[in-house]
Amino acid sequence: MAFDPYGIPGTAVVTGASSGIGAEYARRLAGHGWRLVLVARRAGRLEDLAARLRAGTGSRVETLTADLGREEDLARVAGRVAGGDVDLLVNNAGVNGYGPFAEVDPGLLARVVAVNTLAPTVLARAAVPGMLERGRGAVVNVASMLAFAGSLPPGALPHRAVYGGTKGYVVTFSRTLAAELAGTPVAVQVLCPGLTATEFHLARGEEPVAGEEELVHDEGGMPPGDVVTASLAALRSGETVCVPGLVEADAVERLRTAELALRTGTGPSLAPRYTAVEPGPGSGTPRAGR
Repeated sequence: MAFDPYGIPGTAVVTGASSGIGAEYARRLAGHGWRLVLVARRAGRLEDLAARLRAGTGSRVETLTADLGREEDLARVAGRVAGGDVDLLVNNAGVNGYGPFAEVDPGLLARVVAVNTLAPTVLARAAVPGMLERGRGAVVNVASMLAFAGSLPPGALPHRAVYGGTKGYVVTFSRTLAAELAGTPVAVQVLCPGLTATEFHLARGEEPVAGEEELVHDEGGMPPGDVVTASLAALRSGETVCVPGLVEADAVERLRTAELALRTGTGPSLAPRYTAVEPGPGSGTPRAGR
């Protein structure tokens, strides 16, 4: 399902809007006449961005200071999303919790799961019924190329077992929801950027990056403006999986084909490699399988 963000403007909710990709969505949408509800933990940055957008574009901008890892804050934002006027939800907020799995604080890992998976699920659930009723809407869930890097060891990539797992959830959730909503007036996109030139790698998620100025981590990456350009173009063309740097677009179709091949394993019969031999009782020696 396609959705034209450059058509009739409505109200957009953008989470994680105080910097990086979220702030770029806010700037781009405000420039096209959208009314905005901006959500983030850093009140000062949110208010500063909102003031600049109001002055520069004339758009109506609300701010909600909220920590989506906190149940009460998530409920408050969900209530606003379900308010009846939201045509576009951008679930961009996320934390990384990078570090060796056995060493990262369990509380931080729980926070990664809450912010990266529970929050977008709850907010999408708040948004979609009203969108269906009004006959217009789109949900953009920001994932990561690390969703597809499960078997790759850390080294050039960060230690990311939980972060990568949460982004894998976002990809599967978004694709499955898009299939469920096919034929309706509601579009779903999962945006999968690679390394992006933001401050995301400067904090693990316990606390946001301090200061009022947006920073960029040393690794650099694709400008967030280009990431948002790709996302908005993909909304117009109806792409469910948007990978801003992917030249060979049919790689997504090959992923779908590989998944169909894996699903041949859903039948009632056990695969031969699991039945060839079975350890004998007590001796530890193999015996013929049944």
